[in-house]
Amino acid sequence: MVSAFSLWLPILISAALVFVASSLIHMVFGYHANDVKAVPKQDDVMAALRPFNIPPGDYCMPRPGSMKELGSAEHKARIEKGPNVIFTVMPPNASFMGATLGKWFAYSIVVSFVVAYVTGIALPRGATYPQVFRLAATVGFACYAMALPQFSVWYRRSWATTLISMLDGFIYGCLLGGTFGWLWPK
Repeated sequence: MVSAFSLWLPILISAALVFVASSLIHMVFGYHANDVKAVPKQDDVMAALRPFNIPPGDYCMPRPGSMKELGSAEHKARIEKGPNVIFTVMPPNASFMGATLGKWFAYSIVVSFVVAYVTGIALPRGATYPQVFRLAATVGFACYAMALPQFSVWYRRSWATTLISMLDGFIYGCLLGGTFGWLWPK
């Protein structure tokens, strides 16, 4: 058994590599450019929603108030009339990217720590690179990617977007696996 805390170097390096890789994926390669679409007449829609002063959060419409209302004719009519929407309202802030990137890096450290914990329990000191890579990459992929399909199942997110994001998770998992394999204690 190897303590996760003794793996602080691969935790930090793998988190940094994932951070850099995700930056390249989103800024250079551009295959996430069509993950979300613009709403037609978005300025008009934004102006129409602004007076409601909707607080930041996740929303659904139409949304029934109870299970009884879910089966009502009124709710069914709302669904038929549409639009049926699931959306997230974010606070108005032009400079949200710095805080978001900080949270992403912190999340990457947490994922790398989970990988260190699982790999450290399962493998001894001196495990071979392929052994460490296989386990660390699998756990990293699971952490970054395996919860994504539920958004396509339940919230009808595009399967293409989900699969592309899972590809990112595969890349991140391989970076984790490679880093842990390289720096695994002898």
